[in-house]
Amino acid sequence: MTVIPTMLLTGTARSLGAAIAAGEITSLQATQWYLDRIAQFNGGDSGLNCVRSIAPLALGQAARADADMAAGNRRGPLHGVPYLLKDNVFTADGMPTSAGCKALEQFVAPYEATVVRRLREAGAVLLGKTNLTEFADFVADTMPSEFSGVGGVVRSPLGFAYGRGLGSSVGAAAAVAAGFCAFAIGTETQNSIQAPALHTSVVGFKPSVGRVSRHGIIPLVPSQDTPGPITLTVDDAALVYAAIAGPDPQDAATLTVFAQRPAFPESLQRLRIGIPRKWIADNVLTVPRQRAFDQALAALASAGATIVDPCDLPGAEQLHEVRSSVFRSEFKDSLNQLLSALQPCGIGSMADLIEWNRAHPQAIPYGQSLLEAADASGGMSADGYAADRRRDIVLSLNAGIIGALQAGDVDILLSPMAAAAKCTGKAGAPVVALPVGADAEGQPFGVTLYAAPGSDAALLRAAAAIEAVIAQRLIPAALA
Repeated sequence: MTVIPTMLLTGTARSLGAAIAAGEITSLQATQWYLDRIAQFNGGDSGLNCVRSIAPLALGQAARADADMAAGNRRGPLHGVPYLLKDNVFTADGMPTSAGCKALEQFVAPYEATVVRRLREAGAVLLGKTNLTEFADFVADTMPSEFSGVGGVVRSPLGFAYGRGLGSSVGAAAAVAAGFCAFAIGTETQNSIQAPALHTSVVGFKPSVGRVSRHGIIPLVPSQDTPGPITLTVDDAALVYAAIAGPDPQDAATLTVFAQRPAFPESLQRLRIGIPRKWIADNVLTVPRQRAFDQALAALASAGATIVDPCDLPGAEQLHEVRSSVFRSEFKDSLNQLLSALQPCGIGSMADLIEWNRAHPQAIPYGQSLLEAADASGGMSADGYAADRRRDIVLSLNAGIIGALQAGDVDILLSPMAAAAKCTGKAGAPVVALPVGADAEGQPFGVTLYAAPGSDAALLRAAAAIEAVIAQRLIPAALA
């Protein structure tokens, strides 16, 4: 039993699945160990507060996974592997789905999300749900990204302050970094997987919009929303992605046929990597970060990659300056559709939610300016929405990612931290967030790798090759 903590703290989802298959550990043992660790480090005044609720069926699912394994019915490499889920994703086990909102604190979804069903079919064991930024950080423009009315403040397992603009999958990233699960599922509209992953020194993968179903997930901006895995390695991200991706009739975006893209080289020695500088890297490269970024690029060049620097997005300045109505318009219409259909906790519209918050001001200590702006918008039928969305696509794709890929004749683009999140979000493009140790001040540092929509599998392969050269995790010493 002494090998179990080492295996679960430092191992990967793939290695844990293999250990379960080999009989070195049972799913029940792994699940109980994670639950005990959550109980030890999550709660209290100094706890991480990244886990919102524990799945009532976790131990039962683990026991069932072990019974299936004993009967020779292994469902795949994730069979028996425990994971955590962001609290805006529906489950059918009695756990509430609040999106961090106090008004929805007791809402129990009437069905499970497709992503949850697919992981269940893959044999993974759901441990519970993680805290998030309330409504994916679209409640108030002054609200910290680690806060929600239901969950309070999520703390970093690395001991650093999070701060504004981090991204809403903060609890999921913290849980993976803290060794509370083998992997977690987050969601991203723009920034919400990649930034928390980098700030907690773990891997995050945001798939192309349309590769993974959003059915059963509380929406923010459907043209940009997608779930994705947060893991310890790129290989684990690819493993989880393979289990959750695919067409779903409940989400029309997953029926999209992506344009054919040039194949990526299999070898790092043949990979061409573009570095967008203007209005991308230049926006985030502080003096302490510059050295870490330079060292990462030098290491990749030494390993044989061709670095095209700079390789700027043609429309980067325009994209940086643009202020679009897309967020508030799509949020209003998509949330109203969901609330009207389900009437969670008696809330039937965004207007109802705003009135509930006004009657319970303690639930929204930072106000609700963004909610109110969304409700006051004309939604997607308003003048200007369609033009704004078309402009977003042109600037993020034609004059953005695709423009840079073609102009630099490169395979992928690489940026420090989440510098390109606005572009990748609007483009619906895949992104891999990769930890690269610390900057000169000891703060977590990492890079994001991205390419054209639909290039998910190739991007993951390229990211694995890059990971082998530059990846370095910061380990939470206080939780060892």
